Amino acid sequence: MSVIDKIKAKAKENIKHIVLAEGDEPRTVQASAQIVREGLAEITLVGDPEKIQKVAGETGTDLTGVHIVNPETCEKSEAYAQKLFELRQKKGMTPEQAKDLVYHNTLYFATMMLKMDDADGLVAGAINSTGNVLRPALQIIKTAPGISIVSSCFIMELPNHDFGDDGVMLFGDCAVNIAPEADELAAIAIATAQTSRELLSAEPRVAMLSFSTKGSAKHDRVTVVQEATRKAHELAPDLLLDGEMQADAALVEAVANLKAPGSPVAGKKPNVLIFPDLGAGNIGYKLVQRMAGAKAIGPIIQGLAKPVNDLSRGCNVEEIVNTVAAVAVKTNG
Repeated sequence: MSVIDKIKAKAKENIKHIVLAEGDEPRTVQASAQIVREGLAEITLVGDPEKIQKVAGETGTDLTGVHIVNPETCEKSEAYAQKLFELRQKKGMTPEQAKDLVYHNTLYFATMMLKMDDADGLVAGAINSTGNVLRPALQIIKTAPGISIVSSCFIMELPNHDFGDDGVMLFGDCAVNIAPEADELAAIAIATAQTSRELLSAEPRVAMLSFSTKGSAKHDRVTVVQEATRKAHELAPDLLLDGEMQADAALVEAVANLKAPGSPVAGKKPNVLIFPDLGAGNIGYKLVQRMAGAKAIGPIIQGLAKPVNDLSRGCNVEEIVNTVAAVAVKTNG
């Protein structure tokens, strides 16, 4: 069974309510019907019902069982606007601005649904940038207790089962944070480890990657990884995590024995790789995807108090379905 099939099976065990903020976007409309048909989640599309039904007709989509909510007529919009004003008034937001956002910006309306426990998770990004999707989430949902930063990871499913857990690994952060400092990198490691438990039911073995192994090189960026490793141990003392280490030391037992003897992670099939910065992470996952034939699932957004996930604007229907399944499972974490 593939990773995504396992995630879908977990989603079906405990059906969650996921709101899709871009309700009249054609791929989203088609995905919503497939999600309900497969029994992966309860779905609400946010938008003008007439526009949504028109798209459904044009795409031959049966929306039976899919909820549709119009922010302009929803009986809860006024309460959402009032709550948004209360949350943001110290930042200068007026009641009029809050009302305009709730009634006319589906991302803010959907985020308020999540905030007010009228949904369990939120997915958007088919026609919105990552910044637009995460902005209301950061303003309203905020980060989870003990986590200082929102980050991302990719589930990598490799054809070579010698790595990770039968070829399954998590790579983080490959999509959000450009040059994390030590405390941020530690938070990314802890959040990615939690994603491993939530989505994959796998006990994480975390390798903190660098161009140095155990002090073999001296540089400010090496120091950041060393300090992040120390902080991660302080914050999560039971987490199996080690660093700093080069990729070959992390992945190859013979190299690990030479460069990092005695490490609890190096050469012992780590299943979570934490990259030192976005350049390394983004390049790394794409090299593995393209040259090693790995399947990349993500990015999975992590670190928020409630699950919100971004989509690639080039996503297809199946990728939206898969992302919703992952978000549904994360609500159980």
